[in-house]
Amino acid sequence: MTTPEASPETATPSNESTQPARHFRSLKELLDFASVKNIAQDLAQMGDSGIAEPLPFPFLAIVGQAEMKLALLLGLINPNIGGILLIGPRGTAKTTAVRSLLDLLPMIQRSTCYYGCLPEDIETGGIDAVCPECARKYAEGKPLTAPDRVRLVELPLNARLEDVVGGLDERAALHERMRIRRGILAQADKNLLYIDEINLLSDDIIDAILDAAAQGTYTVRRGPVSATYRARFLLIGSMNPEEGKLRPQILDRFGLRVIVRGLTNAEERLEAYRRVQAYLTNPRAMINAYAYEIAEAREELQSARKIVRQVQLPDDLATRAIHLIQKMGIDSLRAEITWFEAARAYAAADNRETVSSTDLMSVAPMALRLRRSQFMTEYFDRQKTEENEMQTLLEELGQ
Repeated sequence: MTTPEASPETATPSNESTQPARHFRSLKELLDFASVKNIAQDLAQMGDSGIAEPLPFPFLAIVGQAEMKLALLLGLINPNIGGILLIGPRGTAKTTAVRSLLDLLPMIQRSTCYYGCLPEDIETGGIDAVCPECARKYAEGKPLTAPDRVRLVELPLNARLEDVVGGLDERAALHERMRIRRGILAQADKNLLYIDEINLLSDDIIDAILDAAAQGTYTVRRGPVSATYRARFLLIGSMNPEEGKLRPQILDRFGLRVIVRGLTNAEERLEAYRRVQAYLTNPRAMINAYAYEIAEAREELQSARKIVRQVQLPDDLATRAIHLIQKMGIDSLRAEITWFEAARAYAAADNRETVSSTDLMSVAPMALRLRRSQFMTEYFDRQKTEENEMQTLLEELGQ
């Protein structure tokens, strides 16, 4: 496998240690290797470069938390999985894991316009679908997009609904017609949208986000002015159950649900401390210790994204899986959609084009947990009693 050329953002520093070339058969094998990698020699060579550099902790350096890391990678491989919810106490690397995904993401074509105009806007809505400046560029044959990295867009807890969906733009007076300013949802298009403490957000904001995530677009209306924006993002939420519950209808919209617990192995906790201490001492050197694996993982992710389009789920295996869902008493159809799409991504990560029962078993806990409703079970039981009583009375009436 060929390691991609380093960009200015990913170029390794001059104190890079020489790492032996190692071929990984799949993304899963790489993830397992990086989790237990011994970096003692690299740590011994690290100097002190300060702790204020805005560099994310290496995703592959996170100790343990295999299910959380796997869920995040599956979401990158196959967006059809839907959102990912991380549930656990404070200090279990939930936020660290999400922020560290940036090193694994590819370059994309992004709009260079303040309003986010894209060539496909013109293809679907005509020249009036873009701002005057972009219309001029398009007529002159100039590109409306430029290469850019996928970004992590974080939603602050104090965000207002207008901040999230957008509102009337004060700069609109400079143009020929009124326009609506792009909100956080539009800015998250083709990016990752991360909501920490999602259980503390107001209901109206949560509803707007989930609707946009499900449709891939959303419309904003402010008086006589309206605008429709794309919102194709991977939604990732995290929460601490101690601080409040999440509404059932919101929970149902997250495809994968990961229970993140603290490390129970003393050796793993010590290794986690060593890696954090090394990162705080010299972030660049710590990142450099995983540079080779990060480059390999980025390549494997790109490959898995292509393979997942061809991955097939045999009908007999899907039928048996659906019977299992029914036996569990799960009503939501999102259960099998998420389960099957996650299994397809898992097979692609292992460089295969056919889903096996092992794939389904590996991702089942993330896809199926927290989907049964005790309230609905009791509700339908009461309703069944009423239906039986009504049927008995109707039979008596017919006699």
